[in-house]
Amino acid sequence: MLKSKRKELGLSCMLNTEVGAVLAVIRRPIDPTSQFISPQEDYFDSSLQQSLKSLRGFIFNPHQEWRTIDPCIYLSPFLDVVQSDGIPAAATGVTLSAILKILKLGIFDEKTPGAKDAINIVVTGITSCRLEQTDPVSEDAVMMKILQVLTATMRHNASVLLTDQAVCTIVNTCFQVVQQSVTRGDLLQRTARHTMHELIQIIFSRLPDVDVNEGESSESDTDDIDENSGYGIRCAVDIFQFLCSLLNVVEVVDNTEGPICHTADEDVQLFALVLINCAIELSGDEIGKHPKLLRMVQDDLFHHLIHYGTCSTPLVLSMICSTVLNIYHFLRRFIRLQLEAFFSFVLLRIAAPGVSLQLQEVALEAIINFFRQPTFVIEAYVNYDCDPVCRNIFEDVGKLLCKQAFPGNGPTSTLQVQAFEGLIIMIHSISTNIDKEEDSTPSDPYPIEIKEYRPFWVEKPKDDLETWVEYIRVRKAQKRKILIAASHFSRDEKKGLEYLKHCQLVSDPPNPKAFAFFFRYTPGLDKNMIGDYLGDPDELHIQVLKEFTATFEFHGMILDSALRTYLETFRLPGESQKIQRILEAFSERFFDQQSSEIFVTKDSVFILCYSLIMLNTDQHNPQVKKKMTEDEFIRNNRAINGGQDLPREYLSELFHSISNNAITLFGQSGPVEMNPSRWIELMNRAKLMQPYILCDFDRRLGRDMFACVTGPTIAALSAFFEHADEDEMLHECIEGLISLARIAQYGLADTLDELVASFCKFTMLLNPYASAEETLFAFSNDMKPRMATLALFTIANNFGRSLRGGWRNIIDCLLKLKRLRLLPQSVIEFDVTSSSDAPEGSKSESGVIIPNHDSKFSKNTAGVVSRFSHFLTLDSMEESISLGMSEFEQNLKIIRQCQIGSIFGNSFQLPVEALMNLGRSLIFAAAGKGQKFSTPIEEEETVGFCWDLIIAISLANLHRFPVFWPSYNDYLLAVAQFPLFSPVPFAEKGIIGLFKVCLKLLASYQADKTPEELIFKSINLMWKLDKEILDTCCEYITQSVSKILTEYPANLQTQLGWKSVLHLLSITGRHPETYDQAVEALIMLMSDAFHISKINYAYCIDCAFGFVALKNSPLEKNLKILDLMSDSVKLLIQWYTTASDQTNSYSFSSNTSTSSSEDNPKGIESVNFIMSLFIKLGEALRKTSLARREEIRNHAILALRRGFKLAEDLELSSSRCINCFTLVIFAMVDDQHEKMIEYSRRENAERETRSMEGTLKLSMELLTDVYLQYLNQIMENPGFRTFWLGVLRRMDTCMKADLGEYGETKLQEVVPELLRKMITKMRETGILVRKEEDDLWDITYIQIQWIAPSLKEELFPDEI
Repeated sequence: MLKSKRKELGLSCMLNTEVGAVLAVIRRPIDPTSQFISPQEDYFDSSLQQSLKSLRGFIFNPHQEWRTIDPCIYLSPFLDVVQSDGIPAAATGVTLSAILKILKLGIFDEKTPGAKDAINIVVTGITSCRLEQTDPVSEDAVMMKILQVLTATMRHNASVLLTDQAVCTIVNTCFQVVQQSVTRGDLLQRTARHTMHELIQIIFSRLPDVDVNEGESSESDTDDIDENSGYGIRCAVDIFQFLCSLLNVVEVVDNTEGPICHTADEDVQLFALVLINCAIELSGDEIGKHPKLLRMVQDDLFHHLIHYGTCSTPLVLSMICSTVLNIYHFLRRFIRLQLEAFFSFVLLRIAAPGVSLQLQEVALEAIINFFRQPTFVIEAYVNYDCDPVCRNIFEDVGKLLCKQAFPGNGPTSTLQVQAFEGLIIMIHSISTNIDKEEDSTPSDPYPIEIKEYRPFWVEKPKDDLETWVEYIRVRKAQKRKILIAASHFSRDEKKGLEYLKHCQLVSDPPNPKAFAFFFRYTPGLDKNMIGDYLGDPDELHIQVLKEFTATFEFHGMILDSALRTYLETFRLPGESQKIQRILEAFSERFFDQQSSEIFVTKDSVFILCYSLIMLNTDQHNPQVKKKMTEDEFIRNNRAINGGQDLPREYLSELFHSISNNAITLFGQSGPVEMNPSRWIELMNRAKLMQPYILCDFDRRLGRDMFACVTGPTIAALSAFFEHADEDEMLHECIEGLISLARIAQYGLADTLDELVASFCKFTMLLNPYASAEETLFAFSNDMKPRMATLALFTIANNFGRSLRGGWRNIIDCLLKLKRLRLLPQSVIEFDVTSSSDAPEGSKSESGVIIPNHDSKFSKNTAGVVSRFSHFLTLDSMEESISLGMSEFEQNLKIIRQCQIGSIFGNSFQLPVEALMNLGRSLIFAAAGKGQKFSTPIEEEETVGFCWDLIIAISLANLHRFPVFWPSYNDYLLAVAQFPLFSPVPFAEKGIIGLFKVCLKLLASYQADKTPEELIFKSINLMWKLDKEILDTCCEYITQSVSKILTEYPANLQTQLGWKSVLHLLSITGRHPETYDQAVEALIMLMSDAFHISKINYAYCIDCAFGFVALKNSPLEKNLKILDLMSDSVKLLIQWYTTASDQTNSYSFSSNTSTSSSEDNPKGIESVNFIMSLFIKLGEALRKTSLARREEIRNHAILALRRGFKLAEDLELSSSRCINCFTLVIFAMVDDQHEKMIEYSRRENAERETRSMEGTLKLSMELLTDVYLQYLNQIMENPGFRTFWLGVLRRMDTCMKADLGEYGETKLQEVVPELLRKMITKMRETGILVRKEEDDLWDITYIQIQWIAPSLKEELFPDEI
């Protein structure tokens, strides 16, 4: 037999069996003990049995294919049995089982002819089942069978052919069973509820497959639907409306002590919410494609959820919150104002203190569930906090969580823990999204300014992301300014409105609409002042009143509801004319928006408004004894509607509404409630408002949003950390604070500093009242200080780029750890990963490793809290002991985890501002600010440690040294002004460290000279603070400057650098232990002469003179230095030649020069400068000629003689020659003569006197030789006569020198010979000849007679 034929035969057998079973039950004798006797037994036997027998005869006809047969043929007999009266419950049950089997076996499907009629008559038959009254058990069994058949019908393939009416009938029948089951067995009730749930699942799971246009071309309830298409959106709308109506089911409570009261049936509400949730979960966002269904969710459902959410049990509230969350997931684009209302009227109120603890926990859990959604936080901020006409939902929720999480005096409650967890979730959500490496948005803060007038109440759609973010930030700035203006307005009306204009929130001339929206939507305004402003007769005020009234939407409201809504926003003024103007504006608006045509004119509305206000006063003023009746009120309002009466029912409704509930005429008092009028207004506003904005996280918005709650958040988390005891809670708190730092690093520097201050407090290291022993004990035995310390340095390592003032606290904690000996050398070594070719860093005295260069530090802030997990496992002392760890080892392990060294080693990643703040903190700490030292040794160690760190960060940031070091130098100047500043050991440690930086800078050539000038500026400052350090640190300084001069002279480019180096060399090299090294460095420099330039020449001469002038210095080296000084004239000649060439090649106005800025780029000025250098050399040798040792004096004169000899190539002019004589030679002769006379007057000083006499002789000979050498130039000078007299005067002085008891001077033998040589040369050259117009000859003749008369005859023979 073929498989298909076997199947057909099997179906025939099944139908035959079921027919037989039904007939058997119908024919069963009636139980004589039963009280239920069927009155129509004969009918059953004749009609029902006949139809069943006919079906049996049809079943086994040959070639039967059941799928092609109209199902009504074999279903109708069974359905007739079910619908017949008096059929026993057993027969009904068997018949229902037969129908259930037919449906489940799938004898027909949607393609079977007559399937639509068949599936619909099944619904009709089952839902009109006649159940004979029998015992409850049998009845329950039949009703359960009915539920099974209804479920099978909806699951059948042909169910798509059911009409909307049939589906609604199924749901209604099932719910009737649910209702009846309340008084029956628990099994039936559970089954009925489960069936209802299944039906809702089946119906709404089909919604995504329903064509959007199916029966929904508009929102009208009378749309025509194609009946042939099966059930669809219409039944979904009807069923959803039915489910929403179940929320309003009430139960009557008979109170014996008072009137009967009606309360919501909690069981029905929960059942309805479960079904509604099911419908929303299965339909998803498809609901948004069907206007009718969407309107049901937006209006009816949300109104019920908000209404019952404020006055329900914890269980119902929990279900309501779940429902709203589901709606948020799928439909949040359509529920912007509804969601705001739910938070405002339900969650924020119930979660606030003053409500039962259970309800608060439910509300908080709902808020936390919202915060767990990936984009809720940012979307709430954008949609509400940045909208000037909406409430600050995110800010209010954040502050509520902070308030609820803040611990009290007692133990931590479950509510506080719950709020704390919500706060942590919020922080983690923001930090995770704001700290994304792939985020390319600006990380630096920049304020948003309102640069132009932009209507704050107009919201633009989200188009371009970049401009949209800026647009949102501007709107938030507008909202912030509006709240400030509100504060001003409540104190001074004019000041508040002027502030709006100042902030460009109101146009010029003023836009009335701007003032209207300001009055309408700004919270906290003084309602008395609003009423007075709106009632003012000024034209602008009248326009504002009109625009203010236009912000109200009165569609769907009756008059008293509209009037209540209107008067809640301000206080009606007392002046009658102002009241009239306000009511006229209201009446016009209400008349234009009335839902029906009750009022003929707006005057009718105006008159009735006055009447309602009078009625309100009459009914609710205790001073009115005789109250107005309803008939009197109606009679008083006759013929006010264009000469006609208003409907009596309408007036009666108004009367009872006013009588039962007074209109608040003096502004809103107490909390605002979500009444029907306010809900209608909300729905009207929702039609005009932009939909809910869907957006991803943006770093700029994340920074702005967290700034709103940063203060309370830090305070709450810090207090919670302080009071918490459990390890897990402490761990979560630390993670939350670290996440907070991840947020604050993006432009919230003050917040980060505040966070650092909190951590420093918990470390216990900065407690001024605790001794070192107490601090150490607390750190070693309490987990909190160690966790806080680890977190503190974690922040410094990962977010130091955003720290500002917080560096000071970090440095203070670091120094305290140093004093407590908790910073072993191995701990404070930097985590440097140097490249293979990079030289190793040097180690400082304190153990700090100063790196040469650091590898790039990979930022991974997302994992900064990973180390805390392992940290917690090592907390308990018992575990530490079991691991064999001493207290010191345990502390050491914690400090190692802090990675303190990497803070400074990776400082090259810090921005300039953070780097300057770090340096400032270290410099001020090194100077003793905020520090208390118990011993000088402790002070010296601390100062040295600070300087080591300063040098470390300087070396790590050499590439931007000119950027940050000027500020460091200013800090060094500032600390010198501290009242209690002591330069010891600050300056000593400082100059050593600064030379380390200096050597590093000069180790390579720097095109920019600024770093060199900056570092030497600071070095000079250090030794000027305490000049004694030049003695105490002479070896190190000499070693450093010698290294500069011998290894890096080519890299020393600035005048300040050369001056500082050579000056320090001359001072520190005076010590016996440093003299040799210093002199060798100088001799090497001057011998090579390659690195001597016009910049450093004068300083080299000064340095050389400093060494030569030293007492007891080696003669050989001094003579060498003098020779090098005289040889340096060759350099001057080279420079003179170059300068002369430049003078000839370039005009004086040329700005082009190859020499340095100190060389004076103009040629003539360069020549003058070179001449000044020659004079500098001469003066140095002149001073040397006064040395105590004769060899040095005489050698200096010889060097000077050689210098003048070489100077012929300098082409000295007459004026320059005279200048050299005046400053060098004349001064030298005068000084030596004075010194000789001084010695002659001392006792036992003949040797010194004769020695100085010999030196003076050499000087006089030098004078004569140089005079004769440059005679031709000197004679051309107009001052030659005066100059010659100066020469003669000095000859006379030496000739007549009185040596006292030591006898006559030997100069008397020398001077005449020198005069002879000079005058003879002058006569030969024709200079000294008698002329009428020149008295030079006469003066000379007279002077010779006075100085050396013996020469008169020889030199002036003509006069004898």
